[in-house]
Amino acid sequence: MSSVRVSRKRWFLLSAIVVIGLGLLVWQWPNREHDQSVLRLYGNIDLRQVSLAFNNSERIIEVLAQEGDRVQQGQVLARLDTSRLAPRVAEAAAQAEAQKQVVERMHNGSRPEEIAQARANLDAARADADYAHLQYQRLKLLSGDSSGRAVSKQDLDSSRSVMSSTEARVMLNKKALDLALIGPRKEDIAQAEAQLRSYEAQLTYLRQQIKDAELPAPSNAIVRSRLLEPGEMSSPQRPVYSLALVDPKWVRAYVGEADLGLLHPGAAAQVSVDSFPGRTFDGWIGFISPVAEFTPKPVQTEELRPSLSYEVRVFVKDPIDNLRLGMPATVHVPLSLPQSKSDS
Repeated sequence: MSSVRVSRKRWFLLSAIVVIGLGLLVWQWPNREHDQSVLRLYGNIDLRQVSLAFNNSERIIEVLAQEGDRVQQGQVLARLDTSRLAPRVAEAAAQAEAQKQVVERMHNGSRPEEIAQARANLDAARADADYAHLQYQRLKLLSGDSSGRAVSKQDLDSSRSVMSSTEARVMLNKKALDLALIGPRKEDIAQAEAQLRSYEAQLTYLRQQIKDAELPAPSNAIVRSRLLEPGEMSSPQRPVYSLALVDPKWVRAYVGEADLGLLHPGAAAQVSVDSFPGRTFDGWIGFISPVAEFTPKPVQTEELRPSLSYEVRVFVKDPIDNLRLGMPATVHVPLSLPQSKSDS
């Protein structure tokens, strides 16, 4: 009776050992196959963030987006008060237009009517000079014939002065005609053109300030924080919004030196997160750091790895924006399958 009990105990013990052995074999075999075909990396979802501020220091009059809003590239998110800029733009535009006409007039030179007027002035001056010369000669001859009794010395001097004045007027009008025919000097034209460029530069600057009074979204993004409100003063150092760019997204993961040779940029990968069990996101390896660094404590691995690891960025396709900043993620890199770069 006792021998039967001993046999039963041995049989149960042997059966238990066999079952445990088979269970270990069944458990280890898939994992061994998995480890040989797929490399797992662990990290967190990362994305770019933008602090959006105005270039100008002015009063904010409109803030158009709220936290959580999805905004498109070029969409206006806020506006500044431009009531003081608009008159300055109008003034600069008027100055530039006036100077433009000055430059155009210099390039065109004197009009035919202006040249004709200068000729007429010269002819009139010559006629006056001829008359003054004849008058002086007449008085001088009369004074000589009468030994100075018919004409006083004062009248003779006055006539001589008038003759000299009319001759000078002839010379003046002749020079005026020459200038009208030659046109403006090159130096004067260059000065006028430089002044025009100065006015145009000021106008461009003021128009850019008007344009900068609107704050556009630099790309498709989600508003994380609305930091300023209407009525507050803006400045380049005070962001109005904090934006999260929805594309691209990547997993910042780390790989040990022993597995570094299994990866290369462009290799296909799949990303999974706990929030979406049973679902994977397509991706590809976009960056492998050339420098080793200490693995961050939040990054957990299945097995003990060296303290020094290499950062890997695995870009993820997430067209409907399911992934969030900081989510823990697992990257599966197939090793036995052909690896090809995913379309970005």
